[in-house]
Amino acid sequence: MERGNHTVSEFILLGFTSDPTTQLVLFVMFLIMYTLTVLGNSTLIVLICNDPRLHTPMYFFIGNLSFLDLWLSTVYTPKILMICISENKSMSFASCVAQFFFSAGLDYSECYLLAAMAYDRYVAISKPLIYSQAMSIKLCAFFVAASYMGGFINSSIITKKTFTFDFCNDNVIDDFFCDLLPLVNLACGGKEGYQALMYFLLTSNVMIPIALILASYLFIIATILRIRSTQGRLKAFSTCSSHLISVTLYYGSILYIYSGPRSSYSLDSDKVVSTFYTVVFPMLNPFIYSLRNKDVKEALNKLFKIIPL
Repeated sequence: MERGNHTVSEFILLGFTSDPTTQLVLFVMFLIMYTLTVLGNSTLIVLICNDPRLHTPMYFFIGNLSFLDLWLSTVYTPKILMICISENKSMSFASCVAQFFFSAGLDYSECYLLAAMAYDRYVAISKPLIYSQAMSIKLCAFFVAASYMGGFINSSIITKKTFTFDFCNDNVIDDFFCDLLPLVNLACGGKEGYQALMYFLLTSNVMIPIALILASYLFIIATILRIRSTQGRLKAFSTCSSHLISVTLYYGSILYIYSGPRSSYSLDSDKVVSTFYTVVFPMLNPFIYSLRNKDVKEALNKLFKIIPL
């Protein structure tokens, strides 16, 4: 990647606090969350791969979502743990570029994947008799591949534009990772057209998937309202509840940070929200999709019976 005329060879990540006691508490908290993220998502992936009952389009998407969350958390959390316990809070320019590229690519990919999962729920509820045929493995694989392709193409665009800035103001990032807005604040000059690019990416990666999700759920609601029995309506809605929770938490945190007016930009509040979608959300997803899921519980019980204790 071609660099701008910056004088920065590394960045300093301030993290959350400089108080040693608080840093230790945060280290333990993030370590626990990362451990749960790895165990939860890995277990869900293993269950989906090994149990034939979970070889359906819905679980194919859930397995890919778990893989994305596992990868996304690994991009962020190890560095956060280092910042909490190490006096060296520096991050090389190349490492910052790599973290920015992969985090943006995975975030954007997850936006598209959640939209594909909404369409999957629409087909499952509105066309249950031909669900398996309509959501063929080829179509599901296409949706996943397109999600990754769209995510990382847009990530390449924003990464190239961001790191050709001239970072002449400072090299201190008041955050726990190389995020877009703190990096832009460090840049001086050359920002013409950058806001337009940000709005384009916000539209293509967030607003368009949200529109597709809303359209899918409008059709889902229309289908559910045509079901005569209350029990049938509740059963149909229950198949969407996990996805709705996931979408609300994920898109809500992203929109809070990146669509608000820059005059109201607050590093402290945005750190908390960023922590949610970078660390907490990947930890919660396995529980969101499995706690009330009978098939996953049965597959987990089967796995425990196979593993000798």
